[in-house]
Amino acid sequence: MKKMELKSYYDVIIVGSGPSGLGAAFRLAEKSDKSILVLEKKKICSGGLKNDCKQNYTFPVGFPLEHWTKGEADELLLEVKRHLNPKIENRINVEKYQKRAKKIGVEILSIDQAHVGTDKSTELIKGLIKKLEELGVSIALNTEVKELKGFKKEIVLSNGDLISFGNIILACGRADYDWVQKQMDTLGVKYSDNIVDIGIRVETKEENYPIVKDYYDPKILFPNKVRTFCTNSGCAHIVREKYKGYYSVNGHSLSKEHKPNNLVNFAMLKTIRLTEPVVSGQQFGKILGEMVMQLSGGSVIMQRVGDFRLGSRSKKETFNSDLYDFKPTLKSAVAADLSLSMPAKILRDIWKSLKMLDTIIPGVLHPSTILYYPEIKTYSNRPEFKNRHFLVKDSYYIIGDGAGTSRGITAAWASGIRAADGILDPVKSTV
Repeated sequence: MKKMELKSYYDVIIVGSGPSGLGAAFRLAEKSDKSILVLEKKKICSGGLKNDCKQNYTFPVGFPLEHWTKGEADELLLEVKRHLNPKIENRINVEKYQKRAKKIGVEILSIDQAHVGTDKSTELIKGLIKKLEELGVSIALNTEVKELKGFKKEIVLSNGDLISFGNIILACGRADYDWVQKQMDTLGVKYSDNIVDIGIRVETKEENYPIVKDYYDPKILFPNKVRTFCTNSGCAHIVREKYKGYYSVNGHSLSKEHKPNNLVNFAMLKTIRLTEPVVSGQQFGKILGEMVMQLSGGSVIMQRVGDFRLGSRSKKETFNSDLYDFKPTLKSAVAADLSLSMPAKILRDIWKSLKMLDTIIPGVLHPSTILYYPEIKTYSNRPEFKNRHFLVKDSYYIIGDGAGTSRGITAAWASGIRAADGILDPVKSTV
C-alpha cells in the first residue's frame, strides 16, 4: 500500500481505527466539513471488530452504568446499526433456561446479537474505511503515534513527523493501555486502572452446551461477579493472543459459510476491583499472565474437567480418543493444573459458577470439557472526565474499551459518537 502524504494540520486527529475511532470519524464526517485524520499503527484495525466481530444491541451489555443511561444507549445503538447493518441472530426457547437459572440465583439476559465471523470481519472493516475515505476522511494505516507533545496540540509519529490538530481523540484499545497512561501522565490527567477481569475459557462439544442452538452468545450472570463472555459456536476455535509479557486465550468463530466443527467455547470471567496496596488491574493481570508463562514454558495451559475434579493435573497422554473424544483446538496450550497457577479465590468462584451452569445446562461439565487459562481482560484505564463527552483536557478526548467508556463493539462505537458530538458542539457539551 502506498504511503499517503499527511498534512501538517488537521481539525481532528483520531488515534486508533477500532469501533470507537470509527464511530467518532463517521459522526464528524457526516455532520461537519472538518479535516479529519485517522491513524492506525497496524495494517487494519484489530480488537473485537476484527476478531470474530460479535455485536450486542441491548442495554446494558457493553455500557458501563456510570457513563450511560438506557435512553441514550438505545438512541445511539440505532446509529451503530445504520453503519454495521447487523443481521440479528435468532433467540428462542430461552425461557426454560431462565427459569432454571432464577431458582439458583443466576440471571440470563436476553440480548439482541449479531455475528460476522473472523473470516468476514476484514471485509466489513475495509468497507467502512472506504466509506470514510469517500466522505473525505484521511486514513493512515501502518502509522504509529509515538507521543503527544504536551499541550502544544501536536503529535509525533514514529518516523519523527510532527502534526498539529484542533482536537484529538485517543481511541486506543486495551492492548495499548500503557501508551495511553504515558500520554495521560504527560497531560496531567488523573486516572485509575483498578478493575480487571480474570478467568478461563471453556471448550466443549456443542451437544454438552445446547443452549447455543437457541441463543448464540448467552449472557449469564452468576454471584460473586462472575459471568459468561464471548460464546462461540459453529466453526469455533480458541486462539492465543500476545500481550506485553504474556499470552491470553480468546475465542473465535468463523461465519456460517464454514463447515461447523460441533464445538463451543466461552469465557467465564470474574471481575476484580483492587484496593491498596495493589491498585493496578493492568499490572495484576500481567503478573498472573507471566506466572503462567513461567509454569508452562512460555504458553497458556489447559486442563480437562475430569482431571480437575480428581485433583490431578492433565498430561499430554490423557488427551486421548477414549472418553476425551475431541481434540483441543488450541494445540499450543500446555496440559497442566489450573490450581497451581490461578489464585484460589478466583478459581473457587469460577468453579462454583460452572457447577451452577451445569445445573442450568446439564452436560457442560462433561469430563472431556477443557478449561484454558488465562483469559485476562484489562478493560480500563479510567480517566477523570471533564464532561459527558469523555473530555479529559481542553481539546483532548479518550474513549473506548481502553478508557472504560465501553465493553464491546457497539458501546465503543457509541462512545465515539458522544466524543464527536462534544467537538461538534463544544458550547453545549460544557453544560
